[in-house]
Amino acid sequence: MTNSALDVLGKDFTFPQALSDFPSKLSEFADLCIGHFTTSDGVRLAYWAAGAGEPLVFIPGWSGNGAQYVNLLYALKRHYRVYVLDVRNQGLSQRVDYGNRIARYAVDLRDFGDHLRLQKANYCGWSMGAAVLWSYVDLFGTGSIRKAAFVDEPISIYAHSNWSEEERRNAGGMTTSVERMVAAFTEGAPTNNLIVDMKAIERYSQMDSPYFINSESFANEFVKNDPKALSRVLFDHAMNDWRDVIKHKMNIPVAIFSGEQSNNLPSQRWAQSVIPGAKLYNYSDAEHGDHFLMFKNPNKFSADLRAFLDE
Repeated sequence: MTNSALDVLGKDFTFPQALSDFPSKLSEFADLCIGHFTTSDGVRLAYWAAGAGEPLVFIPGWSGNGAQYVNLLYALKRHYRVYVLDVRNQGLSQRVDYGNRIARYAVDLRDFGDHLRLQKANYCGWSMGAAVLWSYVDLFGTGSIRKAAFVDEPISIYAHSNWSEEERRNAGGMTTSVERMVAAFTEGAPTNNLIVDMKAIERYSQMDSPYFINSESFANEFVKNDPKALSRVLFDHAMNDWRDVIKHKMNIPVAIFSGEQSNNLPSQRWAQSVIPGAKLYNYSDAEHGDHFLMFKNPNKFSADLRAFLDE
């Protein structure tokens, strides 16, 4: 059961940038809906939905939420029934102090599919959302997944001290101290690029796309993040190494998205090399090829994703 986003959020919203191919107000996106369901361990999760047709499920990254996907929901709703799941402790979902592990988030994703009665769907995980989807595959296999897309997620965030530089790059290792990474991301604690790769944070702060300005402004208006709640999953997320899952369990069509302005690109190339038939979409700097490419360049991303899903 879903309700109009306008009714759930309680007021209209005017997007700060006027874009001819997207609504100027929330009220102009009439079929955007928000629903809720309860997981098997009793947590109330929210999800965003629009459109009709073959199901396409998005899983946001760490600290992300469905409001950030407003442009993608609008661009893709003419072709798919599009869903975005707000994972626990994020977006409009319940804040809880239990179950904050990537494996539990994967179970939540399965609960979501059961709630929607999805027999088979396309899935797209961005950042931590990709890790949730890798965990889902690890635990439950690929029987319910038609095709999968992964957007710019390191395969192992933690860089082990005994790795060679090639191993680190192939895995995407971006920190040598998970505790300091968590403190930097949740408390603004000081760090440096030798301890934590801050490229994604730097690219976020540029706000160099009108589409991104609109989606972030919308999200910031209606979603109030709790840094303490967000921090609960981050350590577990950073300590997982998904190379075995990617190398041995991806027996479905896979698309990988990254860009020239992402330090994750080498690991995405490695993933493509070990997944049979995987496609890599490498966005240039001019195409906003960084960690936020899908939000900064929603027209290109939605066209590329459609081409992959429809072929």
